Amino acid sequence: MNAVVQKRLIEQACRIRKFAHAPYSGFEVGAAVLTAAGELFAGCNVENASYGLTICAERAAVCAAVGAGHKQIIAAAVATEGGHAPCGACRQVLCEFGSAMEVLLVDVVQPEKLRTITLDKLLPEQFAL
Repeated sequence: MNAVVQKRLIEQACRIRKFAHAPYSGFEVGAAVLTAAGELFAGCNVENASYGLTICAERAAVCAAVGAGHKQIIAAAVATEGGHAPCGACRQVLCEFGSAMEVLLVDVVQPEKLRTITLDKLLPEQFAL
C-alpha cells in the first residue's frame, strides 16, 4: 500500500469515528478497510443498551465492503483514543476476508504513533472451515 492510500485509509477511519454512537462506554471507534479493488469503506461502532447487540466499527466497515460486492480486503485502519487493536470477534471477521491483511492502529490523540501489524500476528491460528 502506498503512502497516499495509507493516508486516505487513516483519514477515513478518523473521520467516521466522530459519528460513533457510544453513550455507554464512551469508547468511540472508527474503522476503514481497503479492498483488493482499491476501494475504501468505513464504519463506526454503534452501541446498544443490550450490550451484545453492539456493532463494532471494524465489522461495520467489513459489512459495507461486502454489501458493495467486495470479498477481499487487503488492509484495515482502526482509529481509537490510545491506538487499540480490534477485539477478538473483529479479528476473526477480518480474517474471513484477508487473513494476512495489514492493520493500521491509529491513536487519534497522537496519530504520529501509528502502529502497523498484520492480521495473522493479531490472530494466530485463525479459525477456518
